[in-house]
Amino acid sequence: MILGKKLIVIMPAYNAEKTLQRTYEELPHEYVDDVILVDDASGDATARVARDMGINTIVHTRNRGYGGNQKTCYREALRLGADIVVMVHPDYQYSPRLVAAMAAMIASGHYDAVLGSRILGGEALKGGMPLYKYIANRFLTLVENLALGVKLSEYHTGFRAFTREVLEKLPLEENSDDFVFDGEMLLQTVYFGFKIGELSCPTRYFKEASSINFSRSVKYGFGVLTGIMKFILSRRGLMKFKIFSSGGRSLCV
Repeated sequence: MILGKKLIVIMPAYNAEKTLQRTYEELPHEYVDDVILVDDASGDATARVARDMGINTIVHTRNRGYGGNQKTCYREALRLGADIVVMVHPDYQYSPRLVAAMAAMIASGHYDAVLGSRILGGEALKGGMPLYKYIANRFLTLVENLALGVKLSEYHTGFRAFTREVLEKLPLEENSDDFVFDGEMLLQTVYFGFKIGELSCPTRYFKEASSINFSRSVKYGFGVLTGIMKFILSRRGLMKFKIFSSGGRSLCV
């Protein structure tokens, strides 16, 4: 618990057997009420390793994509009564030790969502982030800040925390099942008026850490730009899109 609020950590997993134990062991278990891992039809022993450690494990019989995996994660966290949900990738790229700090920022009542930023500390490149990804991150973040009227250091981190209210209100079922789900979710968070905070988070890039390749990165970038255009058109009332509709399908339907 964090200030009387139930904290659940979710782990969208794919081929994470080599890094899962290190990630799990560094979680602040004295504050975490439950951990949910959703294995997206991995080709390794991720699910077995998770169950051996006593993690609440769900296995997709077919690969549903990164976004589809998150939908299952969030849906299960809500079902178990989470007040605060923190997403931690089990590839050990982000520091699990910061979970309690992120959750506390939300429990304070100041923020509805908190991002673990790789950029704030100024050491993303030292941590191994490929130069092309760093440049793309900075460019997309600049465009997003200008379009959304918000000032964040980055929108593309996979280390995130949300309140129950955010997860219940956002029409997340309307989002992509691919990697662009992350971008769409933050666009929705801003669109529906929720407050986003940031915390500096060191990251590690190494062989076992998950990372999309160049072609997938390009596809993701265009997906983000498309989402921004939809955001602008929706906010100005020029067009309607389900991902920005209060009548869109939420995870609670």
